Amino acid sequence: MAYTQSTSTTHPQSEDSIPFYPDHVRTEARVVAALIVAALAVGALGLAFPVGLGAPADPMETPAHVKPEWYFLALYQLLKFVPKTAGVLTPLLGLGLLMLWPFIDRRPDASPRVSRIRFATVGLFVVLLIALTLWGELS
Repeated sequence: MAYTQSTSTTHPQSEDSIPFYPDHVRTEARVVAALIVAALAVGALGLAFPVGLGAPADPMETPAHVKPEWYFLALYQLLKFVPKTAGVLTPLLGLGLLMLWPFIDRRPDASPRVSRIRFATVGLFVVLLIALTLWGELS
């Protein structure tokens, strides 16, 4: 019990310790005030010397030097060859069909011919996706 009382936070402070309430709170208030002054100074500099802006962005025309990340390169390449509306709707419809396919086709695969046709279709799609991605990277 004597040890707990000697190390407890409610123990009276020694003469060389600094009390939390006025000193630490005052220090933190000064730091917050300095940060507010710094933010206001940066804002005032931004208002006084604004950065020049270029022409407004045109969402229908992409600059030549801009390329998307690798996982969007196939879609980016697709947009170069089909109209913009079809280039946006085709992947969305494909994803919707992919999500609904388990509910559309509930029959078990009994025929090996059907399995080969599905395998060939998926293989063709994957090869097309890889080709468009590589084409988008190299163009």
